[in-house]
Amino acid sequence: MEAVYSTIITKIKGKEKFEREDTLVREIKLELYVNGNKVGAVMATPVDQEALAIGYLMSENIIEHFSDVSSIKLLNDGMRVDIEAKVNEKNIKKLNAEGVVISGCGKSMTANIDPEAIEAKVIKSDFSIRAELLCKEMGQFYTECPLYEQTGCVHTAKLFTDEKTFFIGEDIAQHNTIDKVVGKAQMAGVDVTNSFLMVSGRLSSEMVAKAVMHQIPILASRTASTCLGLMIADKFGLTLIGFVRGDTMNVYRHPRRIYV
Repeated sequence: MEAVYSTIITKIKGKEKFEREDTLVREIKLELYVNGNKVGAVMATPVDQEALAIGYLMSENIIEHFSDVSSIKLLNDGMRVDIEAKVNEKNIKKLNAEGVVISGCGKSMTANIDPEAIEAKVIKSDFSIRAELLCKEMGQFYTECPLYEQTGCVHTAKLFTDEKTFFIGEDIAQHNTIDKVVGKAQMAGVDVTNSFLMVSGRLSSEMVAKAVMHQIPILASRTASTCLGLMIADKFGLTLIGFVRGDTMNVYRHPRRIYV
């Protein structure tokens, strides 16, 4: 299934009214099956579905390591991912019992919102980055997202290790973009604890929680953090940065990893 859809729209520009072709992003319900059982579904853009599934299941501690995965299959014209893997059955039950609809797009669920309930370690990574490079990468980030360029209707994320090693994720749901880039990195055997993450939207609790769950040490955005996002970052040692624009940024917590 193509990630985009072409249609004819009526455009009004000043006193002109005319028809033109426009490109829209597709939205699907992606079903996730693990060991033959459905564990959930996410509203998503039909691109990088396997990486999204891996990232999401690892975010929820259902799969601990990518090496625990024995097979991945994309079925039903890209609307279902079947995974065979060693899993944590307790966390599957926890997701079903305690999952809440998150504030991102769609109806994906997470059990990782309450800072006191997040089962994660404090981030100890010594990974650091020069402020100038972070600003440069954030500025370049928006030129590397083809679906956004085509449709203007997706969120984006970029996981950066170095100038030769990075991963891009695009999706209608902001939280899915993190799962996609982490899934890609895990499938490529890249250590995400020595990287920093850029996202296009707000730094809300579920976005910060996903970075913490994967032990990514730095999370940055052009926009702001919520209070709960800040609290989670503070507790778990995440360097949280907002309003990265031009050569300025607001480092909300743990500034030691950013040097000038």
